[in-house]
Amino acid sequence: MKYGYLGRSGLKVSRLCLGTAAFGGMGSKEGEYGSISEQEAFRIMDAALDAGINFFDTANVYGGVGHRGEAEEIIGRWIAQGGNRRERVVLGTKVGRVFEQDELDGPNKAQGLSLYKIRRHVEASLKRLQTDHIELYQMHHVDRHVLWEELWEAFEGLVRQGKVDYIGSSNFAGRDLMRAQSAAKERRFSGLVSEQHGYNLLNRFPELDVLPTAKELGIGVTIFSPLARGLLATDVTAPITRSLTADAQMLLETHRSQMEQFSSLCRELGEKEAHVSLAWLLTNPAIVSPIIGPSSVQELEDNLRAVEIKLEESVLQRIDQIFPIPQEVSMFKKT
Repeated sequence: MKYGYLGRSGLKVSRLCLGTAAFGGMGSKEGEYGSISEQEAFRIMDAALDAGINFFDTANVYGGVGHRGEAEEIIGRWIAQGGNRRERVVLGTKVGRVFEQDELDGPNKAQGLSLYKIRRHVEASLKRLQTDHIELYQMHHVDRHVLWEELWEAFEGLVRQGKVDYIGSSNFAGRDLMRAQSAAKERRFSGLVSEQHGYNLLNRFPELDVLPTAKELGIGVTIFSPLARGLLATDVTAPITRSLTADAQMLLETHRSQMEQFSSLCRELGEKEAHVSLAWLLTNPAIVSPIIGPSSVQELEDNLRAVEIKLEESVLQRIDQIFPIPQEVSMFKKT
Protein backbone atom coordinates (compact mmCIF):
# COMPACT_ATOMS: atom_id res chain seq x y z
CA MET A 1 0.00 0.00 0.00
CA LYS A 2 1.08 3.57 -0.66
CA TYR A 3 0.36 6.54 1.58
CA GLY A 4 -0.05 10.29 1.29
CA TYR A 5 -0.70 13.26 3.53
CA LEU A 6 -4.28 14.26 4.31
CA GLY A 7 -4.23 17.74 2.84
CA ARG A 8 -1.62 19.97 4.49
CA SER A 9 -1.87 18.07 7.74
CA GLY A 10 0.94 15.84 8.95
CA LEU A 11 -1.38 12.82 8.96
CA LYS A 12 -0.57 10.04 6.49
CA VAL A 13 -3.38 7.89 5.12
CA SER A 14 -3.55 5.04 2.64
CA ARG A 15 -4.15 5.91 -1.03
CA LEU A 16 -7.28 3.76 -0.87
CA CYS A 17 -9.88 4.43 1.82
CA LEU A 18 -12.29 1.74 3.02
CA GLY A 19 -15.90 2.88 2.76
CA THR A 20 -18.49 1.36 5.10
CA ALA A 21 -21.77 2.78 3.79
CA ALA A 22 -23.11 -0.72 3.06
CA PHE A 23 -22.26 -2.18 6.48
CA GLY A 24 -25.32 -3.29 8.40
CA GLY A 25 -26.94 -6.40 6.97
CA MET A 26 -30.46 -4.97 7.18
CA GLY A 27 -30.91 -3.96 3.55
CA SER A 28 -32.04 -6.04 0.61
CA LYS A 29 -30.15 -4.70 -2.38
CA GLU A 30 -26.44 -5.07 -3.08
CA GLY A 31 -24.54 -1.79 -2.93
CA GLU A 32 -27.14 0.03 -0.86
CA TYR A 33 -27.12 0.93 2.82
CA GLY A 34 -27.07 -2.15 5.00
CA SER A 35 -26.34 -4.89 2.48
CA ILE A 36 -23.21 -6.32 4.18
CA SER A 37 -23.56 -8.48 7.27
CA GLU A 38 -21.55 -7.82 10.40
CA GLN A 39 -19.56 -11.03 9.98
CA GLU A 40 -18.53 -10.10 6.43
CA ALA A 41 -17.80 -6.52 7.49
CA PHE A 42 -15.40 -7.84 10.14
CA ARG A 43 -13.60 -9.90 7.50
CA ILE A 44 -13.37 -6.94 5.14
CA MET A 45 -11.95 -4.63 7.82
CA ASP A 46 -9.38 -7.22 8.91
CA ALA A 47 -8.34 -7.76 5.28
CA ALA A 48 -8.06 -4.00 4.78
CA LEU A 49 -5.68 -3.69 7.73
CA ASP A 50 -3.65 -6.65 6.49
CA ALA A 51 -3.35 -4.93 3.10
CA GLY A 52 -2.09 -1.71 4.70
CA ILE A 53 -5.31 0.30 4.37
CA ASN A 54 -5.36 2.48 7.48
CA PHE A 55 -8.08 4.94 6.43
CA PHE A 56 -11.73 4.00 7.16
CA ASP A 57 -14.72 6.20 6.25
CA THR A 58 -18.18 6.00 7.79
CA ALA A 59 -21.05 8.26 8.89
CA ASN A 60 -23.52 8.40 11.73
CA VAL A 61 -26.38 7.71 9.29
CA TYR A 62 -24.92 4.64 7.58
CA GLY A 63 -27.02 1.56 8.13
CA GLY A 64 -30.12 2.81 6.33
CA VAL A 65 -33.44 4.33 7.27
CA GLY A 66 -34.59 2.92 10.59
CA HIS A 67 -31.10 1.59 11.28
CA ARG A 68 -29.05 4.78 11.41
CA GLY A 69 -25.73 4.31 13.16
CA GLU A 70 -25.51 0.57 12.56
CA ALA A 71 -22.33 0.89 10.49
CA GLU A 72 -20.64 2.79 13.35
CA GLU A 73 -21.84 0.13 15.79
CA ILE A 74 -20.33 -2.64 13.65
CA ILE A 75 -17.01 -0.78 13.51
CA GLY A 76 -17.18 -0.31 17.28
CA ARG A 77 -17.69 -4.00 17.92
CA TRP A 78 -14.85 -4.80 15.51
CA ILE A 79 -12.58 -2.36 17.37
CA ALA A 80 -13.58 -3.91 20.71
CA GLN A 81 -11.95 -7.18 19.67
CA GLY A 82 -8.59 -5.57 20.39
CA GLY A 83 -5.45 -6.58 18.56
CA ASN A 84 -4.47 -2.89 18.17
CA ARG A 85 -7.28 -2.43 15.67
CA ARG A 86 -8.10 1.05 16.93
CA GLU A 87 -4.49 2.17 17.01
CA ARG A 88 -3.98 1.11 13.39
CA VAL A 89 -6.97 2.97 11.94
CA VAL A 90 -7.46 6.59 10.91
CA LEU A 91 -11.19 6.82 11.45
CA GLY A 92 -13.42 9.32 9.71
CA THR A 93 -17.14 9.77 10.35
CA LYS A 94 -19.71 12.44 9.53
CA VAL A 95 -22.47 14.55 11.02
CA GLY A 96 -25.31 16.58 9.54
CA ARG A 97 -27.67 14.20 7.76
CA VAL A 98 -31.18 13.30 8.94
CA PHE A 99 -31.19 11.01 11.96
CA GLU A 100 -34.83 9.91 12.07
CA GLN A 101 -34.91 7.70 15.14
CA ASP A 102 -33.30 10.21 17.51
CA GLU A 103 -36.61 11.50 18.90
CA LEU A 104 -34.82 13.40 21.67
CA ASP A 105 -33.60 15.84 19.04
CA GLY A 106 -37.18 16.88 18.27
CA PRO A 107 -37.17 19.38 15.40
CA ASN A 108 -33.35 19.29 15.41
CA LYS A 109 -33.31 15.72 14.06
CA ALA A 110 -33.70 17.22 10.58
CA GLN A 111 -30.71 17.59 8.29
CA GLY A 112 -28.37 20.35 9.29
CA LEU A 113 -25.53 21.52 11.47
CA SER A 114 -25.58 23.53 14.67
CA LEU A 115 -23.38 23.67 17.73
CA TYR A 116 -26.20 21.89 19.61
CA LYS A 117 -26.47 19.10 17.07
CA ILE A 118 -22.74 18.63 16.53
CA ARG A 119 -22.02 18.22 20.25
CA ARG A 120 -24.89 15.76 20.72
CA HIS A 121 -24.06 13.66 17.69
CA VAL A 122 -20.32 13.42 18.23
CA GLU A 123 -20.99 11.90 21.65
CA ALA A 124 -23.37 9.38 20.08
CA SER A 125 -20.83 8.47 17.39
CA LEU A 126 -18.06 8.01 19.97
CA LYS A 127 -20.30 5.65 21.94
CA ARG A 128 -21.25 3.60 18.88
CA LEU A 129 -17.63 3.44 17.69
CA GLN A 130 -16.43 2.48 21.18
CA THR A 131 -13.60 5.00 21.08
CA ASP A 132 -12.69 8.21 22.89
CA HIS A 133 -11.69 10.15 19.80
CA ILE A 134 -12.24 10.45 16.05
CA GLU A 135 -9.37 11.35 13.75
CA LEU A 136 -11.51 13.02 11.06
CA TYR A 137 -14.94 14.52 11.77
CA GLN A 138 -16.70 15.64 8.60
CA MET A 139 -19.73 17.79 7.81
CA HIS A 140 -21.92 15.66 5.56
CA HIS A 141 -23.35 18.68 3.71
CA VAL A 142 -23.02 22.44 3.93
CA ASP A 143 -25.67 24.12 6.10
CA ARG A 144 -26.31 27.65 4.88
CA HIS A 145 -28.56 28.38 7.87
CA VAL A 146 -25.60 28.23 10.27
CA LEU A 147 -22.86 30.86 10.46
CA TRP A 148 -19.24 29.75 10.32
CA GLU A 149 -18.68 31.41 13.68
CA GLU A 150 -21.03 28.85 15.22
CA LEU A 151 -19.61 25.92 13.27
CA TRP A 152 -16.01 26.66 14.16
CA GLU A 153 -16.97 27.27 17.79
CA ALA A 154 -18.40 23.76 17.86
CA PHE A 155 -15.55 22.02 16.04
CA GLU A 156 -12.77 23.93 17.80
CA GLY A 157 -14.22 22.83 21.10
CA LEU A 158 -14.12 19.17 20.06
CA VAL A 159 -10.50 19.49 18.93
CA ARG A 160 -9.46 21.23 22.15
CA GLN A 161 -11.18 18.50 24.19
CA GLY A 162 -9.30 15.80 22.31
CA LYS A 163 -12.48 14.19 20.99
CA VAL A 164 -11.63 15.06 17.37
CA ASP A 165 -8.27 15.56 15.68
CA TYR A 166 -9.15 17.07 12.29
CA ILE A 167 -12.19 18.59 10.60
CA GLY A 168 -13.36 17.78 7.09
CA SER A 169 -16.26 18.56 4.80
CA SER A 170 -18.31 16.67 2.25
CA ASN A 171 -20.36 17.82 -0.75
CA PHE A 172 -19.03 21.38 -0.45
CA ALA A 173 -18.73 23.72 -3.43
CA GLY A 174 -15.52 25.66 -3.99
CA ARG A 175 -17.02 28.83 -2.54
CA ASP A 176 -17.97 26.94 0.62
CA LEU A 177 -14.39 25.72 1.03
CA MET A 178 -13.12 29.29 0.62
CA ARG A 179 -15.56 30.68 3.18
CA ALA A 180 -14.79 27.93 5.66
CA GLN A 181 -11.05 28.51 5.48
CA SER A 182 -11.38 32.28 5.62
CA ALA A 183 -13.48 32.08 8.77
CA ALA A 184 -11.08 29.57 10.33
CA LYS A 185 -8.10 31.80 9.56
CA GLU A 186 -9.74 34.70 11.37
CA ARG A 187 -9.97 32.47 14.45
CA ARG A 188 -6.40 31.20 13.96
CA PHE A 189 -7.80 27.71 13.61
CA SER A 190 -6.51 25.11 11.15
CA GLY A 191 -9.91 24.74 9.47
CA LEU A 192 -10.61 21.98 6.97
CA VAL A 193 -8.03 19.35 6.08
CA SER A 194 -10.24 17.38 3.68
CA GLU A 195 -13.25 17.50 1.40
CA GLN A 196 -15.14 14.36 0.37
CA HIS A 197 -16.69 14.68 -3.07
CA GLY A 198 -18.32 12.67 -5.82
CA TYR A 199 -16.01 12.39 -8.83
CA ASN A 200 -15.27 9.80 -11.51
CA LEU A 201 -14.75 9.40 -15.25
CA LEU A 202 -18.47 9.93 -15.87
CA ASN A 203 -18.60 13.01 -13.63
CA ARG A 204 -15.69 15.37 -14.29
CA PHE A 205 -17.39 18.62 -13.29
CA PRO A 206 -15.49 18.84 -9.96
CA GLU A 207 -12.46 19.68 -12.12
CA LEU A 208 -14.10 23.05 -12.76
CA ASP A 209 -14.44 24.21 -9.18
CA VAL A 210 -13.90 21.90 -6.22
CA LEU A 211 -10.63 20.20 -7.15
CA PRO A 212 -8.65 23.33 -8.11
CA THR A 213 -10.01 25.22 -5.11
CA ALA A 214 -9.13 22.41 -2.72
CA LYS A 215 -5.65 22.12 -4.19
CA GLU A 216 -5.08 25.86 -3.83
CA LEU A 217 -6.22 25.79 -0.20
CA GLY A 218 -4.25 22.65 0.68
CA ILE A 219 -7.41 20.64 1.36
CA GLY A 220 -7.04 16.96 0.53
CA VAL A 221 -9.90 15.44 -1.47
CA THR A 222 -11.34 11.99 -0.87
CA ILE A 223 -13.67 10.58 -3.52
CA PHE A 224 -16.98 8.83 -3.03
CA SER A 225 -18.57 6.86 -5.87
CA PRO A 226 -15.23 6.57 -7.71
CA LEU A 227 -16.65 3.73 -9.82
CA ALA A 228 -20.00 5.38 -10.62
CA ARG A 229 -22.10 2.94 -8.61
CA GLY A 230 -20.12 0.03 -10.03
CA LEU A 231 -20.51 0.84 -13.72
CA LEU A 232 -16.83 1.77 -14.10
CA ALA A 233 -15.95 -1.67 -12.74
CA THR A 234 -17.93 -3.43 -15.47
CA ASP A 235 -16.83 -4.82 -18.84
CA VAL A 236 -19.84 -3.81 -20.91
CA THR A 237 -18.51 -5.54 -24.03
CA ALA A 238 -19.06 -8.95 -22.40
CA PRO A 239 -22.18 -10.46 -20.81
CA ILE A 240 -22.69 -8.61 -17.51
CA THR A 241 -22.68 -11.20 -14.75
CA ARG A 242 -22.95 -8.87 -11.77
CA SER A 243 -26.19 -7.08 -10.96
CA LEU A 244 -26.09 -3.35 -11.55
CA THR A 245 -27.88 -0.87 -9.31
CA ALA A 246 -30.69 1.16 -10.83
CA ASP A 247 -28.38 4.20 -10.92
CA ALA A 248 -25.68 2.24 -12.76
CA GLN A 249 -28.21 0.92 -15.28
CA MET A 250 -29.38 4.46 -16.02
CA LEU A 251 -25.78 5.60 -16.50
CA LEU A 252 -25.13 2.69 -18.83
CA GLU A 253 -28.07 3.66 -21.02
CA THR A 254 -26.60 7.15 -21.40
CA HIS A 255 -22.91 6.24 -21.66
CA ARG A 256 -22.87 2.82 -23.33
CA SER A 257 -20.70 3.94 -26.26
CA GLN A 258 -18.12 5.51 -23.95
CA MET A 259 -18.12 2.48 -21.70
CA GLU A 260 -17.56 0.15 -24.64
CA GLN A 261 -14.56 2.23 -25.73
CA PHE A 262 -13.24 2.25 -22.17
CA SER A 263 -13.56 -1.52 -21.83
CA SER A 264 -11.66 -1.94 -25.09
CA LEU A 265 -8.89 0.33 -23.81
CA CYS A 266 -8.66 -1.64 -20.57
CA ARG A 267 -8.31 -4.88 -22.52
CA GLU A 268 -5.43 -3.34 -24.48
CA LEU A 269 -3.77 -2.39 -21.20
CA GLY A 270 -4.42 -5.82 -19.71
CA GLU A 271 -6.11 -4.23 -16.71
CA LYS A 272 -9.61 -4.31 -15.25
CA GLU A 273 -11.94 -1.33 -15.64
CA ALA A 274 -12.08 -0.74 -11.89
CA HIS A 275 -8.30 -0.66 -11.60
CA VAL A 276 -7.87 1.85 -14.42
CA SER A 277 -10.70 4.02 -13.09
CA LEU A 278 -9.14 4.20 -9.63
CA ALA A 279 -5.61 4.65 -10.99
CA TRP A 280 -6.86 7.57 -13.09
CA LEU A 281 -8.20 9.27 -9.97
CA LEU A 282 -4.88 8.80 -8.20
CA THR A 283 -3.05 10.72 -10.94
CA ASN A 284 -4.76 13.93 -9.78
CA PRO A 285 -2.54 15.72 -7.21
CA ALA A 286 -5.59 17.11 -5.40
CA ILE A 287 -6.87 13.65 -4.55
CA VAL A 288 -5.75 11.83 -1.42
CA SER A 289 -7.81 8.63 -1.61
CA PRO A 290 -10.74 7.20 -3.54
CA ILE A 291 -13.19 5.54 -1.17
CA ILE A 292 -13.82 1.95 -2.17
CA GLY A 293 -16.82 0.02 -0.91
CA PRO A 294 -16.02 -3.67 -1.44
CA SER A 295 -18.78 -6.17 -0.74
CA SER A 296 -16.31 -8.99 -0.05
CA VAL A 297 -12.70 -9.65 0.89
CA GLN A 298 -12.02 -10.85 -2.65
CA GLU A 299 -13.28 -7.56 -4.10
CA LEU A 300 -11.18 -5.59 -1.62
CA GLU A 301 -8.01 -7.50 -2.48
CA ASP A 302 -8.72 -7.13 -6.19
CA ASN A 303 -8.95 -3.33 -5.90
CA LEU A 304 -5.46 -3.12 -4.40
CA ARG A 305 -4.03 -3.47 -7.91
CA ALA A 306 -5.09 0.12 -8.69
CA VAL A 307 -2.40 1.60 -6.45
CA GLU A 308 0.35 -0.10 -8.44
CA ILE A 309 -0.77 1.07 -11.89
CA LYS A 310 1.00 4.00 -13.52
CA LEU A 311 -0.93 5.41 -16.47
CA GLU A 312 1.23 6.81 -19.26
CA GLU A 313 0.46 10.22 -20.71
CA SER A 314 -0.73 8.65 -23.96
CA VAL A 315 -3.25 6.56 -22.00
CA LEU A 316 -4.47 9.61 -20.10
CA GLN A 317 -5.01 11.39 -23.42
CA ARG A 318 -7.06 8.47 -24.73
CA ILE A 319 -9.15 8.51 -21.57
CA ASP A 320 -9.80 12.22 -22.14
CA GLN A 321 -10.95 11.38 -25.66
CA ILE A 322 -13.37 8.74 -24.39
CA PHE A 323 -14.61 10.83 -21.48
CA PRO A 324 -14.17 14.42 -22.70
CA ILE A 325 -13.50 17.12 -20.18
CA PRO A 326 -16.65 19.28 -19.89
CA GLN A 327 -16.35 22.38 -22.04
CA GLU A 328 -16.51 24.63 -19.01
CA VAL A 329 -13.58 22.76 -17.44
CA SER A 330 -11.59 22.94 -20.67
CA MET A 331 -12.11 26.70 -20.88
CA PHE A 332 -11.19 27.09 -17.21
CA LYS A 333 -7.90 25.21 -17.71
CA LYS A 334 -6.92 27.45 -20.62
CA THR A 335 -7.29 30.70 -18.69
